[in-house]
Amino acid sequence: MKAVGYQVNLPIENEDSLQDITLDKPSAAGRDLLVKVNAVSVNPVDTKIRSNVAPESGYKVIGWDAVGVVEQIGEKVSLFNVGDLVWYAGDLTRSGTNAEYQLVDERIVSLAPTSVSVSQAAALPLTTLTAWEMLFDRLRVDKDAEQSILIIGAAGGVGSIMVQLAKKLTNLKVIATASRSASVEWLKQLGADQVIDHNQSMSEQLGMTDCVDYVVSLNNTEQHMPEVMKLIKPQGQFGLIDDPMSFDIRALKQKSVSLHWEFMYTRSMFETDDMQKQHDILQAVARMIDSGEVKTTLGEHFGAINAANLKRAHALLESQKARGKIVLEGFND
Repeated sequence: MKAVGYQVNLPIENEDSLQDITLDKPSAAGRDLLVKVNAVSVNPVDTKIRSNVAPESGYKVIGWDAVGVVEQIGEKVSLFNVGDLVWYAGDLTRSGTNAEYQLVDERIVSLAPTSVSVSQAAALPLTTLTAWEMLFDRLRVDKDAEQSILIIGAAGGVGSIMVQLAKKLTNLKVIATASRSASVEWLKQLGADQVIDHNQSMSEQLGMTDCVDYVVSLNNTEQHMPEVMKLIKPQGQFGLIDDPMSFDIRALKQKSVSLHWEFMYTRSMFETDDMQKQHDILQAVARMIDSGEVKTTLGEHFGAINAANLKRAHALLESQKARGKIVLEGFND
């Protein structure tokens, strides 16, 4: 089968940073599905793994978002049948979606939405799981309370779906941040109640302090912490998903702020007892998409799944100028 992988951690500009390769087609067993991959999207985690995690042997295939068709099922599979169109975000410890065929545990897969194209659907699984888990499993947002949330860096993939979920499933006032005019307009279209610039003083733009119940930082957390601590209410809740080089949690003490780190791969990596909740989340959001409550966060379609196009996608993500998600579809003949 065709795939895209790498042998050495290299800058994306290097010719060998990602390569078109041929691998053996795997077979399904146990609770695994063998999925024929139709479309994928590219996430910041892809660039981090490519840059920092060396293959144990041979080539490493990355990618953790896909829509595809079930071609084979393991003997313990109970949730799916051959021929089902599915979507998922995969498992960080296993071979990725940048291949024609992939094995994935059925507990982290659901039927894909049918009202959108496979490329539009492929933009959503990883970011949907991250946003949902942050809101409802980490922060444990009270869906009925009239509270507020500040989402910093909201124009990217996770923020774009988090804004929608917060507006559709809770009574939260959603304050989002963006620094470019196109991103501001994007967030308004997604339903944000207010959009401010995270490159300027956020507390001055809001005209107050101690005013936000929940704050979620999606990037550059170290830079934003002084403003976060001004804005968050005493006994508020703070969540993040990025990887600060240093992070002094003592800043949270005076206001008794609770800290929540979201890592979407925890359930699959440790095969937690509630691992199948990711199946439930994806299934719920697929229904929301098909009912018109949530729209795709696809930003750009980069063409076929091959090394050249994936290099372009990685480069754009590393520039931190992407809006929405980058999607690729189909393998070259």
